[in-house]
Amino acid sequence: MEEPHRRKINDRQTGEAFFHCAAIVIPYLNSAELASISSTCKTLHNISTNVTSRRTSDASRGFEKLSVPFHNPIPGYPQPYSYFLYTPSQTLRATPDFRQPWGSDHDARPDPPYPFLFRVDGAAGCECTNGCGGDCCPCLNLECGPSCKCDSMCGNRATQCGVTVRLKIVKDDRKGWGLYAAELITAGRFICEYAGEVLPTKEARERQQNYDETARIERLSPALLVVKEHLPFGNTCMRMNIDATRIGNIARFINHSCDGGNLDTVIVRSSGALLPRVCFFAASDIQEDDELTFSYGDVALNADPRPCFCGASSCAGILPSEHT
Repeated sequence: MEEPHRRKINDRQTGEAFFHCAAIVIPYLNSAELASISSTCKTLHNISTNVTSRRTSDASRGFEKLSVPFHNPIPGYPQPYSYFLYTPSQTLRATPDFRQPWGSDHDARPDPPYPFLFRVDGAAGCECTNGCGGDCCPCLNLECGPSCKCDSMCGNRATQCGVTVRLKIVKDDRKGWGLYAAELITAGRFICEYAGEVLPTKEARERQQNYDETARIERLSPALLVVKEHLPFGNTCMRMNIDATRIGNIARFINHSCDGGNLDTVIVRSSGALLPRVCFFAASDIQEDDELTFSYGDVALNADPRPCFCGASSCAGILPSEHT
C-alpha cells in the first residue's frame, strides 16, 4: 500500500510544479496561444483568465507610471484587449521571436526606460543647477539630453518621463481601438511620444507593402508612422520611419482626424541625442472621455484607399497613406 501512496504524492507534486511553471510561461503567450491553452483544462483556463484580466487593466505592461486600461463597450466582441509588445521610447528592430511577459501577478515594474536610442559620443551637456533651458543654458531651444547633469525631474525633460495623464483605450465598432482622455487634460500638456521600431526607409516601404497585402486577407491595423521634416538648410528633408505595429506604445492607438485633431505633433530634439523624437501635446483643453486624434497627413487618392470614420465635418472619406 505504501508504493501507490508514494506515487500519488509524486503525481501531485509533479502537477503542482507543472502549474507553477505554467503560471510563469503563460504570460509570454500571445492572444491566440493564450486562447488555445485556456481550453485545455480548468486550471489553465483560470490562469489564462487572470492573465487576460491583468492585460486588460494596463496596456503599458507596467512600463508607464500610470496604467492605461482597455475598455470594450461592444457586446459580443471576443477580444477585450489588443496584443502588442511594449516600448516606451524608440527602439531598434527586434528579432521575430522576441517576447515580453504580460499579465503575470509576479511581474516586477520594469526599470525606467532610457529615452535616447542613439546619442552623440562626446557631446557636451548642460551643468545647470538652478533650472535648465534659460538664456545661459547650452540646451536653449533643446530639451536636456543624455550628456546633461540634471536628473529626470528637470523641467526641461518634459517628454522623457513617460505618460503623466490618465488615458484609456476604447473600442469603436468602425474605427477599432482608439486612445481617449480619462481626465481633463489642459492645453499644452505632454501626452506621449510615438514609440516603435526605428527603420530605414527601404525596410519601412517593404513592411508597408506587406501590411497592405495582409490587410486584404485579415483584420490588421498597421501603425507605421512616416514623418518628413523639411530642414532649414538647403533643399533637405529628414525622414523618420517608426513602426509601432508589433512593438510600440499607447500612441499606436491614436486615430486620424481630417480636421487636424486635438493633438499637436512636435519634433523634439535633445542635447547630445542623434535622433529627434515625435511627441504629442494637447492642442487645446481635452475633456474627459474625448478621443485623442491628430492628422496623419494630407489625403490623396491611391490604388487601395482605406475608409476614414473620423466624423469631422471636413472628413475626406479616406485615410492618408504613405504615398501622400
